[in-house]
Amino acid sequence: MASSSGTKDGVGPPRSLSRRMTRAPTMLDPADDSAAVDSELVPSSLASIAPILRVANEVEKENPRVAYLCRFHAFEKAHRMDPTSSGRGVRQFKTYLLHRLEREEEDTKPILAKNDPREIQKYYQMFYEKNIREGQYTKKPEEMAKIYQIATVLYDVLRTVVPSSKVDDETQRYAKDVEEKKEQYEHYNILPLYAIGVKPAIMELPEIKAALRAIRNVDNLPSFHMPEGKERPVNDILEWLALRFGFQ
Repeated sequence: MASSSGTKDGVGPPRSLSRRMTRAPTMLDPADDSAAVDSELVPSSLASIAPILRVANEVEKENPRVAYLCRFHAFEKAHRMDPTSSGRGVRQFKTYLLHRLEREEEDTKPILAKNDPREIQKYYQMFYEKNIREGQYTKKPEEMAKIYQIATVLYDVLRTVVPSSKVDDETQRYAKDVEEKKEQYEHYNILPLYAIGVKPAIMELPEIKAALRAIRNVDNLPSFHMPEGKERPVNDILEWLALRFGFQ
């Protein structure tokens, strides 16, 4: 099958599935077409493509063609990671994704431009202007964290669709801004309580400050003394628990 999207005017490589990829050994078995494999159930060996597929799901309603380009990029990346589909569940997953791409290649068309490179650039710019430039004043930090993650993935996909010489100045300017600011909205599993240098933006949230005050309130807890009799200072309840019970 073939697609002309992205090939007109020499602006970028075609976003269509090559004969080599569709005929790769052990990857495609027609008998597996009915396998119930969801695009979010990514095999552990291909975990790095999961964020790309999540972004595809996020943008699909607004721009199905860009969602297709994201899934195409995920498929290419998965194929490079495991070209023979030897990992557990990889063959079934890639079969599912390949068949979905075959359908979407025909069913989706650019809606903002005449070809894929211009389509994804226009969409990236619209996404930035709507969700980052305007959203930074109205959205919650957790919403902005998700938006920056989506923008980062979109730009990664964009760079596989658009030759570097064809990425326009506005797109590059937006991408640079995303790269500089995304760390302010990173998700933390462990808060940097005593970070050195510039304080992460998350530590300025009122609810985080309140939590810090609470865990640092050790005034009424029994104190610890060093061998020479001096009282050992304790910074917070976590350190107190470590000294008292050996918690890490």
